[in-house]
Parts: sequence; C-alpha cells; structure tokens
Amino acid sequence: MMGSLQNSFFIAGAGLKVQGHRLKVIAQNIANRDSTSQIPGGDPYRRQIVTFENALDRAMGIDIVRIGKITQDNSAFTLEYDPSHPAANEDGYVKLSNVNSLIEIADLREAQRSYEANLGVIQAARTMISRTIELMG
Repeated sequence: MMGSLQNSFFIAGAGLKVQGHRLKVIAQNIANRDSTSQIPGGDPYRRQIVTFENALDRAMGIDIVRIGKITQDNSAFTLEYDPSHPAANEDGYVKLSNVNSLIEIADLREAQRSYEANLGVIQAARTMISRTIELMG
C-alpha cells in the first residue's frame, strides 16, 4: 500500500511541475501581449504553446506527465495602421502580437484547476498515510 501511495505523490508531483511551467509560459504570453518589433516591419512577440507528453519513469515503473515541447503559435499577427510608430512598415502598419488575452485567461484557469487537482491528490495520499500509521500504532 505504501508503495502505491508513494507513486501517487510522485505522479501528482510531476503534474504540479508541468502545470507550474505552463503557468510560467502563460504569464510570459500575457506580459508580452502588447510588445512590438524593435525594427520597422519586424515581427513582434509570438505566443508560446506548451504541450505535454506521457513518460515512463523507469526507476519507479510508473507513467508520469512531462513537458513535451514549447512551440510558437503560427497564427497571423494583427496589423494596426500607425505610421508614426517606430515599428511601422513602409505602408505605415505595425504588427501586433498574436497573443489573445481571453485564450490566455482560459488556459490559465485550466492550468490552475489541474494544479489544484494534483495538490488534492497529494493531500489525500498524505491523509491516508497518516490514518494508516494511526491504525498500526
């Protein structure tokens, strides 16, 4: 029983780690939402996307989640006419980041719920271990 509870801690810990990293990437996206290029006609910040993958932890003999890749969202940039802006192209248009705050907030809430669920697993396993020790004592 203790081995399976220990595995629960390890699996949930891996979930906490990846969701924490996902929250960091989401925060980075939100922070760079209004950024523009440093050069006229250049590309601004491009939204980052975190993907997960299943991985076998050979030492423990269990499947855990880990970060697969962090890729760029290749959706189009928005163009805004502002010929006085330093990043404006020769036609007077500035490329704006492809970060959508509504999508980032939705992703943030999903990551938060997943993080809290993994915390709940750890708390439940800890309670079960405490009760088992009480019964044995």
